Formats: sequence, C-alpha cells, structure tokens
Amino acid sequence: MFNLVLFGPPGSGKGTQSDKLVDQYGLIHLSTGNLLRKEIADQTALGLSAKSYIDSGKLVPDQVVIGMVDSFFEQHKGAKGFLFDGFPRTVAQAAALDELLVKKNTSISIVIALEVSEEELVKRLLKRGQTSGRSDDTDESVIRKRFAVYMQETSPVAAYYQQAGKFRSIAGEGTVEAIFTGICSQIAHAS
Repeated sequence: MFNLVLFGPPGSGKGTQSDKLVDQYGLIHLSTGNLLRKEIADQTALGLSAKSYIDSGKLVPDQVVIGMVDSFFEQHKGAKGFLFDGFPRTVAQAAALDELLVKKNTSISIVIALEVSEEELVKRLLKRGQTSGRSDDTDESVIRKRFAVYMQETSPVAAYYQQAGKFRSIAGEGTVEAIFTGICSQIAHAS
C-alpha cells in the first residue's frame, strides 16, 4: 500500500495536485476536514463527539480524528493507498497515525511539502477569495496569520518525518504541470 502525505500552506495548490495524484496513482483522497463534516452529517458517534467540541469552540481531540481515519480505512480496505491531505498537522497526530498504520500493516511512504512564498500565497488566496466565497481568503491579515500558524504547526511535523527519512520538499510555484512532475519524481524515488 502506498500512502502519501501532501503538505502545504493554504493556497499552495494541495487541492489541485491532490486531484491529479489520485487520478495518476489510484489513491483514495483522505481529507480530515471532509471526514469530519461527513461524520457530523451522518450523526455517527465520532461525529457527535466532534460536534460537541466544535460547538464549544474547542479543537477536536487527536483521538477522535484518528478514530475517523481508522473508520475511513475500514470503509476502503481494498485501496491501493491513501493521499493524506493536510494531515497530520501535529507531531502527536503523526505518531498516532503511525501507530494506526502499523495496526493496518502499512506505513507512510512519503511526505511531500509544497513550498510557496508568503507573498505568492497572499496573491493566490486574494484571487481565490474573489470567487471562492470564503471570507478567510479575502482579508490579507487573516491570510498572513493562517500562513504563520501553518509554519508554526507543521515545522515540527516536517522534522518528525525528516528523522524518518520520508520528508521531501518541492517548489510549489510554477505551472501546475511542472509542480506535478516534481511530485511524481519524488514519488518515483520513494517507491
């Protein structure tokens, strides 16, 4: 099983590249944000637990998120592999994910980070904000704060995977095709 973690700050092109990677490698796209919304909509025990945290303004605990990932794995037992989109976000989540994957007789194959300058991200997100309907894409100060939070949260996760020899960083600026080619090249080296 091939498991890829795709990292990048908001606006780095994760969504665009995720779609291409899923098509190219036959992976199942695992977005914890989408999982969370589905579990809540389906009113599962995990979803109701998550909703209680969200409704009180708290972060959903790692064990609830990992429980959702476990449930998602069970629903896709025949998968060739998974594309983890923006998850794990903390070292605790990375360690918990590794433990879960060991139980599933698999592991993370490679972690690829899309590196994009803060100025480019601001430009991309302000442009996306004109059509996305997302208020957090229309305010430059909010965009810069999101970038700072991303850098603060994910740099320890990058170090965690660097120690495991699984972390690769590629330029996330350029054409969609050139970036995709760069990602595929890193995957070929990891396989």
